[in-house]
Amino acid sequence: MNPSTNGHHGAALEIAGLTKRYGRLTALDDLTLSLAPGEVFGFIGPNGAGKSTTMKIVAGLLQATSGSARVLGQDVATHGEFIRRHVGYMPDAFGVYDDLTVTEYLQFFASAYGLVRSERRKRVGEVLDLTELRYKEHARVEGLSRGMQQRLGLARVLIHDPPLLLLDEPASGLDPRARIEIRELLKHLRTLGKTIVVSSHILSELAEFSTSLGIIERGKLLVHGSLAELTSRARAHPVVVVTTPSPEETRTALSNDERVTRIEMHGTQVRVTLDSPQTHLQFVIEKLLAAGVRIDAIAPEDLSVEEVFLRLTRGVVN
Repeated sequence: MNPSTNGHHGAALEIAGLTKRYGRLTALDDLTLSLAPGEVFGFIGPNGAGKSTTMKIVAGLLQATSGSARVLGQDVATHGEFIRRHVGYMPDAFGVYDDLTVTEYLQFFASAYGLVRSERRKRVGEVLDLTELRYKEHARVEGLSRGMQQRLGLARVLIHDPPLLLLDEPASGLDPRARIEIRELLKHLRTLGKTIVVSSHILSELAEFSTSLGIIERGKLLVHGSLAELTSRARAHPVVVVTTPSPEETRTALSNDERVTRIEMHGTQVRVTLDSPQTHLQFVIEKLLAAGVRIDAIAPEDLSVEEVFLRLTRGVVN
């Protein structure tokens, strides 16, 4: 299952100044984003932030007010047939198909995508195996659990082997175990070289397997980059944690340095807040060694993914 890119080299998805207005409401406000082939972009934001609007425009289901979106170099507004072949879109709501079995459902979509009969059976088998639904192939769609329905939704968007996948809240409404299974499945799709845009309002769900993350609020992309980049942006003042048997001496050695803005002691741990993200922690080590302080451990403090998200969305950044 190799994604075909029609020999195109460059961005898998290129969005420039994308805007969507409904009367006086701006659902999407000047969004610009570029994803390389094989990238997994975690699209994070509250409900109504503009995630679904973006996906629908890229999938060719909604017309933008202004701006453009290109998939493998082709404009979504003018190359509908190309977009349908190269994009797999999974909406957050699953349409109910009464009286169809899992296999019949997938056969139906395979024929809708124009796969010839011999190819159809082969592809249905492949996506059933990939999504681990083989044992449900004769089950009725409406009788599936929410987790199984989400897997079937993924099987459906994979049926024509598109290089770009748009997955809108694929883990919403799932129990913890089904969430983990969907996450593992997405990790596997990444190894197949797919470019994936996956949305959620829960940052920690996406941080683990996304190569880059974007935070959107009220139609505006606030920040985007790798988790490391977002973390450093969220950290206006880096914190160094020193573990030492002599916390008092540590405080004395650092307290009159202008590069240190705050010192807190918690037992044998001393939290040293530095004045700027550019300040390197090397000077802390040098000062403590010069003062004869024993250092058992020293490391930059990690921000939790949730803390990064809260800081960036509240504007609590440098």
